[in-house]
Amino acid sequence: MNHYLRQIVGKLGHFYLTIRRGKAKISESREVAAGESREVAAPSQDCPDAVEIVSRTALSQFETRVAEICPYCKSSEFIKRGTRKKKFETVQLYECKKTDCGRTFTAQFVRGRHFPLVVIIEGLNYYNLGFGLEETCRLLSRKFKLDPGAATLADWVSEYSDLCRYVRLRPFAIKMCKPRDTVEVVTLAHRQLYRFRYHRPKLKLMLEEYKHHRFTSLKEYLDGVASETPHQYFQEGLRISEVRSKFDKAQMIIRGKTNYANRLAEFVLPVVADNKDRHEQLQRFFIANDSVTVATEVPVYIRREDIEHMENQLKFKILPRGEDNDEWYLEVKRVKEKLKGIPALLTGHIDFVQVRNGQIHLLDYKPNAAKEKPIEQLTWYALALSRLTGLRLFEFKCAWFDEKDYFEFYPLHVVHKLSEKKRAKRVKLKSGALVSIPRKNVLQVV
Repeated sequence: MNHYLRQIVGKLGHFYLTIRRGKAKISESREVAAGESREVAAPSQDCPDAVEIVSRTALSQFETRVAEICPYCKSSEFIKRGTRKKKFETVQLYECKKTDCGRTFTAQFVRGRHFPLVVIIEGLNYYNLGFGLEETCRLLSRKFKLDPGAATLADWVSEYSDLCRYVRLRPFAIKMCKPRDTVEVVTLAHRQLYRFRYHRPKLKLMLEEYKHHRFTSLKEYLDGVASETPHQYFQEGLRISEVRSKFDKAQMIIRGKTNYANRLAEFVLPVVADNKDRHEQLQRFFIANDSVTVATEVPVYIRREDIEHMENQLKFKILPRGEDNDEWYLEVKRVKEKLKGIPALLTGHIDFVQVRNGQIHLLDYKPNAAKEKPIEQLTWYALALSRLTGLRLFEFKCAWFDEKDYFEFYPLHVVHKLSEKKRAKRVKLKSGALVSIPRKNVLQVV
């Protein structure tokens, strides 16, 4: 009898524990959901929004994205080969199946570190926003339950100082505003949620210390995004990325090069397990650690009368001159009929706005950048921001990138074509005679 009673009591106890565990899981999931909604609506005071968001998978046991290629031979032929237990995490191992390689690697190709890479990245984010070493460690401990210590954090800052160039401006920026006021963050409900970020000290230092006074209008526009943006335009207008425009690409040069944006993307993307979070994580890291990125997800718009002004007064070639059977011409007619009775609008959000080398650079992150050519999209961004700030299109440069490639061009070359006389190159012969040689009207990719 006692044996049966013990079995019944044991089953009841197991059933009770199962219910408790289920409740714990439910309450935990509700807290996560509430935390995510809180991030969108109102960031917490302890962790400002600019550094609050971490990819959902990274917060769960520091899980990282699956490896895509072997970092040694760039081959995609590899298999899983167990896991490795580290001090604070367990990482997945992969073995390359290529005959002349056969090496073992992980998705996060960073040697000699004991802490997860996501913790290092968040530590750099907090510190370069102006928090001290001790305060940054407290924030990391609160977020990840890991405290690296001030000495370890100082080593990270020193080790990655060549990558995080903002560390040079940090001593001057912390005198201008408090860490929680360094980055202005505004959630814009423009058909979907966009998180606009604006780093106040960077642009202020560029205007005051580096004497880029002609960009004052850009600062005024970014200062007024939260209060003066006509949000109804982004509900009415057509998105720039959806417009199938056909600019004349003659006389323009697309130049491929290596940029710091490639290095930053290569450093950050391994901690992003969900591809939907790639833009968000890159923007957070760029705005906190890059010395030239002043804003992300910048809303811009351009109206029909703005386009007409640029065509009639500035002699830009923007609208197509097609026939009635031309695909783009029909698209324009359809859009005008759709927007009949309200201003014709094109709207968009620029991924990254940088100020460097005396120019404004508009960057767009594109996975597999080598296979993309968003020339029309970036040109529309430059036209819109030029019109909104009053700056000449000559001041702008556009680029798209990923962790491997970086391509740039001048938007002015897309919409403004030189005449034959201006394009003619004069060459002096040995006899002393001057000969005009017309330049070819072709698209070049360097």
